[in-house]
Amino acid sequence: MTAPTTAPTDPSGAYPGYLDCLADADEDAAIDVALDLLAAGVPAERVLLDLVAPAQAEVGERWARNEWSVAQEHAATHISERVVAAVAAHANPRPTGGRVVVACTDGEWHALPPRLVAEVLRLRGWQVTFLGASVPAAHLVSYLHRHDAHAVALACALPMRLPHAHRMIEACRRSDVPVVVGGRGFGADGRWARRLGVAWAPDAPAAADLVGDERALRRVPPAQLAHLSDDEYASLVRRRSELIDRALADLRERAPATRDYTPAQLDSTVSDLGYLVDFLAASLYVDDVSLFTDFVDWMVTILTSRGVPAAALELTLEHYGRVLHDFPRAAHALTLGRAGLSAARR
Repeated sequence: MTAPTTAPTDPSGAYPGYLDCLADADEDAAIDVALDLLAAGVPAERVLLDLVAPAQAEVGERWARNEWSVAQEHAATHISERVVAAVAAHANPRPTGGRVVVACTDGEWHALPPRLVAEVLRLRGWQVTFLGASVPAAHLVSYLHRHDAHAVALACALPMRLPHAHRMIEACRRSDVPVVVGGRGFGADGRWARRLGVAWAPDAPAAADLVGDERALRRVPPAQLAHLSDDEYASLVRRRSELIDRALADLRERAPATRDYTPAQLDSTVSDLGYLVDFLAASLYVDDVSLFTDFVDWMVTILTSRGVPAAALELTLEHYGRVLHDFPRAAHALTLGRAGLSAARR
């Protein structure tokens, strides 16, 4: 067991021991840390937001720094999900408000952050239905038709899912259900939520406050998407498979080492080529080049931490730039992405 012998009485004091539990994949000890805090009188909401949430953020950072494998990250995430369930069972609040539906956008698999939001809402008296990861818009609407909902809370961790998120937001509105969104996918300051014309909350308490203020939920400016009339986004999405295939062929021609990749390395490369197209498409959707260039910077960090030279990424950006020369906004984003790469290598 990795839990400390003397239980801390606040989340900050328990945090190092809890991280050790995650590192050791010790589920029982992790649950004990959380339950000991509850027994000491720490409110359940603080245990969720001041212990579980920051620990999970650190888990992601350790994966990004290549300190933890995917398997370790998955094990830690599973344990934190079990801890959330234990805290929820211990608190066992009784609903006094209406139903709030919480879900991840279609294609979004990071379910723990919205689960935390769901439990905070539940602790504050709402009847919560948590639909989990990657919920198709049609399935969400079908659920809303069967069950009256006061509001929907949608989570998106990856900006490349913003077009899917917007479709879900509009589908909810056609069902006359207000929406609040959250997650890093909408920008650290919610800028892309504002572009989509939807209420945004930076954290679980703010989401709970918004859900409790229906006028604020509905009082949002219209979406700012007039730029989509140029058809660049739609054309890029239609050409996605072709772009990936051509980029892979170009990479094999210009970087001969890629010809000897293992099947796992090849799969990873194809995924990365697809992510570049998807983030580029999302940047066109919200008309913000920083969405794409920030992703390029992040990808350089990830590749470098794994010993993969960033030169291959620069070759791919150059290739996409040539192929998409007649897409003005996409070409501009690719040029800025390459400029950022060059600056980082100086």
